[in-house]
Parts: sequence; C-alpha cells; structure tokens
Amino acid sequence: MRHDLRVFPPLGTQPLRRRLLALGATAIAACALGLAAPQAHAADKIIIMVGGINKLIYLPPKLAESLGYFKEEGLDVELQSQPAGVDAENELLAGAVQAVVGYYDHSIDLQSKGKEVTSITQLLLVPGGMEMVRADLAGTVRSMADLKGKTLGVTGLGSSSSFLAQYLASRAGLKAGDYSILPVGAGNTLIAAMKQKRVDVAWTTEPTTSILLASGAAKVLVDMSSVEGTKAALGGLYPASSLYVHRSWMMSHKAEAQKLARAFVKTLKYIQTHSAEDVAEKMPKDYYGGNKAIYVQALKASLPMYSPDGKMPAGGPEQVLKVMAGFNPNIKGKNIDLAKTYTNEFVDAVK
Repeated sequence: MRHDLRVFPPLGTQPLRRRLLALGATAIAACALGLAAPQAHAADKIIIMVGGINKLIYLPPKLAESLGYFKEEGLDVELQSQPAGVDAENELLAGAVQAVVGYYDHSIDLQSKGKEVTSITQLLLVPGGMEMVRADLAGTVRSMADLKGKTLGVTGLGSSSSFLAQYLASRAGLKAGDYSILPVGAGNTLIAAMKQKRVDVAWTTEPTTSILLASGAAKVLVDMSSVEGTKAALGGLYPASSLYVHRSWMMSHKAEAQKLARAFVKTLKYIQTHSAEDVAEKMPKDYYGGNKAIYVQALKASLPMYSPDGKMPAGGPEQVLKVMAGFNPNIKGKNIDLAKTYTNEFVDAVK
C-alpha cells in the first residue's frame, strides 16, 4: 500500500516544531491502523521453498500441510515451489524464505562457498531417482560408460542431479569433456526433452519415472530409488531430501526449528504406518498427472526411500562428501566441517 504524504503543506511553510509533531502523529496513526502489521506477520510466517513440490522425493512437506501437522505445532507455514533444488537454495541465501526442502548435499556445497546451512530433519535415505536412457538408445547405452558424446539431462546446473550424474560418469571412467550436460527441469519439461531427443540420458524421480516407463519413452539405466541400488551405484548411502535452514536462523529460532522437526517426524511416521493409497488420498489431485493408478504405483515403490525417524544415517554425510569431492571444484582442497551441515538435535527431542 502507498502512503502519500503530500497532504501536508510544503515543509518550508511550517515551523520545525509543527512539522515534527505532524510527522510523528502520522507515524502513530499508521501503527494504530495496522499499517505495520504485514512486517510483523511476515516475521512470524515460515516460508519453506521446495525443489519441485509435486515430486515424490519432496512429498513430506505437502503431506505435513495436508495432515495439519504445521498448524498443530502452532506454525504459520507457507509452501512454495521451485523446479530445482539449486533455485530453492538461492531463495534461502537471498533471505526470501526461512527453510528449504532440498537435497542435503547443498549444505556441503554451500559451506565450501562460505555459507552455512544446516539440515535439521532428514527425509530421504537415498536419492530416490533414476538415470533413464531414451528407449531408442537402450540397445547401445547400457551403462554410464556408454555416454561418451551423449547429452545428460539434469534439473539444473549445480543441482544435486548434476552432482550425481557427474559422479556416476566419473565412476564409469568418463571425464567431464566426454559428455555434455543440459538443464531440463523436471516433470513435463524433462519428458518433453526426452521425446524431442534433446537429451540422451536424464535424471528423474517419481512419478515422472513411472510415466516414462509406462509410455515406453525411456528405460532405467541406474536405479537409486532403493538402499540396495544406491549402494551398488555409489558405494554407500546417499541421504538426499532434507529440511535445511540457515545455521544462524536455527540458532536464533530454536523453538520454531523444534516445531518444524516435530511436524516432519510425525509425517514420516504417518508414511511408515499407512498405505500408498492412504498417502495418495492426502495429496492434491493435480499431483496425479491425470493417472492416479500410476501415481499410487510410483508411491508404493517409493515408500522404502523415506527415513523412518528423520535422523541422519550413520556414514551418510561422509559418503555425500566423498561423492562431491570427486569432481566439485568448490570442495576440492576445502576443509568441510560436516558437524555443521546437519544436526539430529531436534529430531532426537521428538517424543
């Protein structure tokens, strides 16, 4: 709202005392009318940016909202969405949001750049996605080693999917110059990129994975939707989706951080104790992509990837650091303090 002060006579025509009194009265009146209220309200609201809110890897925040768990904690939470985790991260750094649901590895990458964010609840034990190859190339591209001269699709440059794709390629003996990377987002934009043959292999998650498989447009190249598949591909667990915040915000908002952790732990417990059909019923109908059966099927296959308790798995941070240090120039030669990239303090306090 605009507050026009031109109702006052020009300043030069009033004695100084009258001018100060008039301006002071205006400020008091503005407060009485609640004109300062939006700022106070904004300070109370917690905006959580999600790196693709309709992806199953980021299901917990919307489910928590649908179940009323944020309100039960007395929190005023607004969920917003960005197509890639790296974009959500930028919103956090800009101060536009208070928290992000994105991959834990961003906490490590940001610390290497002098920015401290901390994961306060771990939502996924594994990346929860797959590298998928176009169906017409499935006969010749049987592993990541066959990607020389090919184009890899990722959600965004600097995104977790780009970290993982480069690491998988390096484990297969390829160098960065052997292939190209193209950001294609997720969901419909990724599907379009595959069908238009702008990418040869792409990282994607449910329900997009099931949609591509059902349509025959792509086949699975590397499966990291399960603990077993992730260990086979990466050599260990790779804790992925998490709720992370600025470390300074966490230290100055302990009560809010605890309430957020409690809401998410309750949500994870709900996932563990309910069927895929039950969970799907709590989600917005437009998340089904016009096919509820495929959505439920994808959700059923995804249930094992969710953390049962929100805790960081033992050895997980070390494995993520190992993956990233293999190719990420920001991390090479840096001393990363993993203890500052995550904490179990808040989930441990949940009864």
